[in-house]
Amino acid sequence: MTAILRNIYQHTQGHFLRSLITIAIPITLQSILFSSKGLIDVLMLSQLDEIDVAAIGVASRAIFVTTIMLGGITTGGALLTAQYWGAKDTQGVRESTALTWLATMGTALITVCVFLVFPSHIMGLATDSALVNQRGCEYLMITGFSMIAVASVGSMSAGLRSMHQPGISTLFSTLGIIANIFLNWVLIFGHFGLPALGIKGAAIATLLSSVIEVIALYGYLYGKQHLLAFSFLDIKRIINKDKFTLFFSLSLPTTFNFLAWAAGLFTYTAIMGQTGVQGLAALSVITPIESLSLSLLVGIANAAGVLVGNQIGAKNYDAVYYQAISFACISFLVSLLVAMGLYNLKAPLLDMFTALTPDTRQLAESFIIILCFGVVLRSVPTTLVVGVLRAGGDVKFCLYQDMLTQWAFGIPLTALGAIWLNFPPEWVYALFLLEAVFKWFACIHRLRSRKWIKNLIAA
Repeated sequence: MTAILRNIYQHTQGHFLRSLITIAIPITLQSILFSSKGLIDVLMLSQLDEIDVAAIGVASRAIFVTTIMLGGITTGGALLTAQYWGAKDTQGVRESTALTWLATMGTALITVCVFLVFPSHIMGLATDSALVNQRGCEYLMITGFSMIAVASVGSMSAGLRSMHQPGISTLFSTLGIIANIFLNWVLIFGHFGLPALGIKGAAIATLLSSVIEVIALYGYLYGKQHLLAFSFLDIKRIINKDKFTLFFSLSLPTTFNFLAWAAGLFTYTAIMGQTGVQGLAALSVITPIESLSLSLLVGIANAAGVLVGNQIGAKNYDAVYYQAISFACISFLVSLLVAMGLYNLKAPLLDMFTALTPDTRQLAESFIIILCFGVVLRSVPTTLVVGVLRAGGDVKFCLYQDMLTQWAFGIPLTALGAIWLNFPPEWVYALFLLEAVFKWFACIHRLRSRKWIKNLIAA
C-alpha cells in the first residue's frame, strides 16, 4: 500500500492537478449547460400542467438516447485524437476530427428520419396516456432536427477536449443556453405578440438555439483557421480502408455501448411509467436534476480520459496506471460533496416546479434523497468507464460490463419490482441504482489488471 501511495504521489506532481482542473471545469460547465436545456424546458412547462411535464420527460429521454449514441461515435474519435495529440501528430488530430464529423452527421440524418416517421411509436414505449403521447410527438418531431446540430457541435467538442481546449466549446454552449432560455420564454408563453405555443414552443426554441450554437462555433473555428477547421481535402484524405477500420473498431463498440446504456435508461423510464403518470412526472423532474448533480463527475471522467489518452500516446505507461487510481479517488471524494449539497438544496430545487401536486412533490423529494446515494454509488464506475478504461482503448470490456450489469441485473430486477411485485415509485427508483453496485467490483478489478492500457496509434 505504501508503494502504491508513493507511486501515485510521484506521478501526480507538477501540472497534473492543474491539467485536470483546466480540462474538467469547462467540460463540467458544458455538461451543466447541456443538462440545463432539459431543466429549463421542464421548469417552464411545469408552470402549465403535469401532462406537459410527463410528455417532455418521455420525449427528452428519446432525444437523450440519440444524443448518447452520437456521443459514442465522438468518443471513439476522441480516443484517437487524444493519443495523436499526446504524440504531437497534428495531422492525425485534424483527420480524426474530420472522420468523427463525417460519421456523426450520417448517423444524425438517419435518426431525424426515425423521429419524423415513428414519433407515436417511440412515445408509446413509455406511456399509455394518449394525451402524453400526442404532446410528446409534437416535441419529438421538431427537436429531432436538432440532432444534426448535436452531431456538428459534438464532433468539434471532442477534438477540442483532446487538445486541452474545452473552454472554446463551453463558451458557445453558454451562448446556446442563453438563446434557449430567451426563446423558451418567448415561444412557450407567447411574448412580443407571438402566440403561446406551450410544449411546441419549447421544441422550436431548442432547435433554434442549437442552430445558433453551431453557426457561432464553426464561424469562430474557421474564422481563426483553427487546427480542427478541416477542409474538403481532409475529408477526401480520411476516406481509406485503414483509417475507417481503426476508427470504427473503436467507435462501433463505444457507440453500441452508449446506445445500449441510453436505451436502458429509456427502459427504466418505461418501467416507471407502469407506476402511473405521477411517478413519470416525478421522474421527469428528477432527470435534469440528476444530470446536473452528475455533471462534475462527468467533467472529471472526461478530463481523465483526455489525460490518460495523452499519456498513452506519449508512452508513459506507469503514469497512466497511477494517475488512473488518483482519478477514481478524486471522483469519490467529489461525489460525497455533491451528495451533501444536493440533499441540502432539495427543497429550493423543488420549489421551482410550481405546477406539481403535493403528492408528486413529496414523491420527487423522496427521489432526491435516493439520488444522493446514487451520486456516490456512480462516482468511481463513471470515472473508470467513461474516462480511464475507455481512453485506454478497452472499449469491448466497457461494452460487455455495461450490458451485463444493466440488462442482466439492473433492468430485470427493476421490472420485477415495478410490474410483478407492485413496488411504490420510490422503491422502483431505488432499484435503478443496483447496476452501479455491480460495476464497482468489475471496474476496480479491470483497473488493477492493467490490461486496459493500449496504444492505439503505435506503428
